[in-house]
Parts: sequence; structure tokens; C-alpha cells
Amino acid sequence: MGKMIHIKVLVAVTAVAVGLASVATPASAASNAPLGYQLMCLKTPSECRGGGASSVQATSGIMGTLARINSKVNAQIRPKNDGAQDVWSVDVRSGDCEDYALTKRHELIKSGVPASSLSIAYVKTRSGEGHAILVVKTNNGNYVLDNLNASVRPLSQTGYRIISASGANPMVWS
Repeated sequence: MGKMIHIKVLVAVTAVAVGLASVATPASAASNAPLGYQLMCLKTPSECRGGGASSVQATSGIMGTLARINSKVNAQIRPKNDGAQDVWSVDVRSGDCEDYALTKRHELIKSGVPASSLSIAYVKTRSGEGHAILVVKTNNGNYVLDNLNASVRPLSQTGYRIISASGANPMVWS
């Protein structure tokens, strides 16, 4: 009896994930969010909302907030690889790059930064490794919050090559 319930739950979760993955978007312009992100959104939909302005003014106050949250989250999360199963989580004690990016996004939104100005990006590092970062769109260009770097830097100075990134609607990636 217990196995049947687990199978039904697994089928239901899979059906919802497939439904999320089939968001109608032009194939040339957008793609679906990574499966780990979609599954996290099923558990915590409040973390997967957009809204607000698509960019922020790069004032000294905003830049200070970015630096403060980047440092705080980098210090509070202990690096830990997910292994074979890619689990995306917010506000964790240990995690990998996407957990840092999601937690920084969460903290910035709590601080008043509009969700639509924040993008999670999957990038390739200079050495060719896959990595997730948080990008903040400002009137002065895009800035990166990264667990591999203590400072907030312009995207153009990171050496990263963006493979895909979330848009104003975090469920749609391009």
C-alpha cells in the first residue's frame, strides 16, 4: 500500500514538472528553466516569481546592498557539491553555486530589489566548468554576485560565457 502511494506521488510530481517544462515560448528566444529549478518552484513557488522594474539604478546604496549580501551569503553557506542529483535550494547552510545564487536573489528581493532585475545565469568559467551566478541588471550594466569571488563585478569583467539565463519571468530562460 505504501509503495502505491509513493508511486502516485512520483507520477503527480513528474506530471507537474512536465507541465512546467512545457511552458509555451518561442523556441528560438527562450527555453525552459532547468529541471532542478522547476522542482524547487513546485516546493516553494514564492521563490520563483518575477515582478517590478527590469533594472535598478546603480546608486551607491544599491551597490552597497549588493556587496553586503554577496559577502553575507558567501560566508553563511558552506560549499558542498550535490553530487549526481542537482538539488536547487534557498537559504541553506551548505550548497553549491545555484544555492548561493538563489539565496542571494532571495535576500536582495527582501531588501527591496525588484525580482525582474535579477537573473540566475548558467555560465561556463574560463576553464570550461559549468557554474551558476546571480546577475543584477542596472542602468550601468550587469553586475555579478558570485560565490567564487568576494567582490561584485561587472559581468564583462568575469570571463564567464553565459549559456542560459532566467528572464523577467524566472520560469523562462534564454
